[in-house]
Amino acid sequence: MVVTAKDVARAAGVSQATVSYVINANPNQRISEPTRRRVLDAAAALGYAPSAAARALRLGTSDAVLLVLPNIPFGHTVAHIIEQLTDDLEAIGLTLVTRRIREPGQALNAVRQLRPIAVIDVAALTEAEHDEIRRSGIPISSSVLAPTSDVGALTVPQDTIGQLQVEHLAARGHRVLGYAAPQDDRVSEFLRLRLEGVREACLDLGLAQPVVVPVELSADAGAAAVRAWQDGSEPITAICAYNDDVAFALLAGMHRLGLSAPDDFAVIGVDNVPLGALASPPLTTIDQNVELLAARIAAYVQFLLGNGPEPVSNGEDTLTLVVRESA
Repeated sequence: MVVTAKDVARAAGVSQATVSYVINANPNQRISEPTRRRVLDAAAALGYAPSAAARALRLGTSDAVLLVLPNIPFGHTVAHIIEQLTDDLEAIGLTLVTRRIREPGQALNAVRQLRPIAVIDVAALTEAEHDEIRRSGIPISSSVLAPTSDVGALTVPQDTIGQLQVEHLAARGHRVLGYAAPQDDRVSEFLRLRLEGVREACLDLGLAQPVVVPVELSADAGAAAVRAWQDGSEPITAICAYNDDVAFALLAGMHRLGLSAPDDFAVIGVDNVPLGALASPPLTTIDQNVELLAARIAAYVQFLLGNGPEPVSNGEDTLTLVVRESA
């Protein structure tokens, strides 16, 4: 049975309005301490939880922060950011609500229904949607964590990821590289920028341009990609993988062909997923430091609400090379 404010009022011997004043700590109503305590005790005994929807209707807003994502796969990094950001916002009394936008208009419908206290856009909204949300009085971020080459507190420059991969492999003596690309169109912009960083780094270091091969997430696909690099005219010795999942497919494919990293091909991934340390061999990768990113997003929410300064740290400091045995 759902416990209502009317049930609490009956148990405490007060009016339903008094229950509302006490539960919501209304500063414009003077409630005696014995009455306040009686209401709180009754609410606790009955297990009463006030309706967030009713509170939003009454106040015109809620304690929810709406995180709006484009239609991208929820891989390890995205899931980890959501989990960490949920914890960081809860610590300051806010609730994270996530929406992945698949069709036009979904974001504005979510804003109208939820009435969030702030909106964090991860490259999912148009400028027109930003303007409409601002006109409604709800603070909204610029696009954060978007696939971009810009440097800022809430961006991860995707081209820098590719550059770091190449710089590490070149420092290990590799001169001709392959690039293992995903086949999911939803990450095409991330892929474009990461690959752009790889190509720019190769140019800067005097290396040949990478040989790009698409790789599905299977051992068979990994083996096919490895054979394609072996059969090519260039003596490829190392592979930059789009992310750790693609790198795992390559390692599995190499194992199927009787090959190993780094002896036959060095392999470097992106994301530093926990399984990377358990791969055979353990996977060298680029860590995007999700905890730091989430903390900065939470700080940015505080800034939007007027409760703190705007984060100004350089976005590149979220990227760390994790060296293991694969490259």
